[in-house]
Amino acid sequence: METFKYILLIFLLSGASSCRDSELEDDVSSDYDSSDINFGDINIETPDWTESTHGKDASLDYEVVFPDNEVLRIDITIDEENWALMQNDLDENLGSSGGPGGGGADIDFTPVWVPGQIEFDDREWYKVGIRYKGNSTLQNAYRSGTDKYPFKLDFDEFEEVYPAIENQRFYGFKQLNLGSNYDDNSFMREKVAADIFRSFGVPAAHTAFCAVYLDRGNGSEYIGLYTLVEEVDDTLPETQFADGDGNLYKPDGTGASFAFGTYNDTDMDLKTNEDESDYSDVEGLYNVLHSEVRTSNTEQWKSDLEGILNIDQYLKYLAANNVIQNWDTYGNMTHNYFLYNEGGKLIWIPWDNNESMQEGKMGGALSLSMSEVTSSWPIIRYTMDVEEYESQYKAYLSEFVNGAFEPTKIQALYSAYESLITSYASQESSSFSSGVSSLKSHVEQRYEAVINYLE
Repeated sequence: METFKYILLIFLLSGASSCRDSELEDDVSSDYDSSDINFGDINIETPDWTESTHGKDASLDYEVVFPDNEVLRIDITIDEENWALMQNDLDENLGSSGGPGGGGADIDFTPVWVPGQIEFDDREWYKVGIRYKGNSTLQNAYRSGTDKYPFKLDFDEFEEVYPAIENQRFYGFKQLNLGSNYDDNSFMREKVAADIFRSFGVPAAHTAFCAVYLDRGNGSEYIGLYTLVEEVDDTLPETQFADGDGNLYKPDGTGASFAFGTYNDTDMDLKTNEDESDYSDVEGLYNVLHSEVRTSNTEQWKSDLEGILNIDQYLKYLAANNVIQNWDTYGNMTHNYFLYNEGGKLIWIPWDNNESMQEGKMGGALSLSMSEVTSSWPIIRYTMDVEEYESQYKAYLSEFVNGAFEPTKIQALYSAYESLITSYASQESSSFSSGVSSLKSHVEQRYEAVINYLE
């Protein structure tokens, strides 16, 4: 038994790399003592297991996991000892003497994983890896004392500890996210924004409304209406691209701005093909952006740029993002986007849209003209300095507000979702109705703003 404990400890502290799919980044924390985790009996039984619901080779069931016309229910059970470990981990890293605390600095640690049970549709998923996620969302949840934390789920995180759950999946999905709808009285922004992006031809994660109940040793309690969000590096490349084997990056940090002198591989966070560690595509984008031919030979620069960045898709994303007013991303913040290499060209994938569809913070969302954007954000500034690209961007603005974001259509969607989630959302916020009303007004205002800008 002592030998097993030693092997287990070494395994966990080394990051559990042997139990991960090669295409997924291992983010097991090394900031905690794994011997504190309560694993219980490792010889578990899995009576609810079926290949279609739990097996690795199961087809991805988007209709079950990400429906648009129902609120899912997920029950999470974490034993009292492991719940206390999760809270102690936050105290050590976010408390007044152990981390950002009230200062709002970026989180620089990976929260502890613990095993727990997930119940859904009268089935159990066993010893699922559960941890907190997020940055400002997590910090604000911690400071407010709420139990409504954002969670990440990994269904075979602890497969080396519990052999019975080897390659456990949730209807084909290995990882999922539970977004807490932080600072969103409408509880819709995360879901609607991602769905609108996809309907406009911009790759984005699938989402669903989800009522979450938590038992941490004192019985099951409703903790809130969440948004279940697809993990981009788990399933999106294989389902939304013809070639699912390309490099996938989640840029974050100074280098994610692509400003002159900022590029470094460490800010690119390669999520796939880690063994090759080939960053030549994102470095190539940086080099093209700052090439001297940008000002001396515009046609050559355009050709070089279009050889490394899917510029048409980027302009489509940019138009949609500016219309819905998504401030917490590139142009204001150096995070919340992915880049995927399909056929040698990088494609933009938006991420974390819970603060979209409003004027926003940190100076607010970008204007439609983006005239205030400087060379500190060269992907925007340098593309908008090209008349051809600016014209295409404007064409996409018009297409977006007359199609995917047409006011009467979106207002009808808001009304349908209001009816769907009101019994859950009203338990958490007395401002739910006004939050939905503000979204309905917002889409009208944005339509008028685009028409006035284009005129």
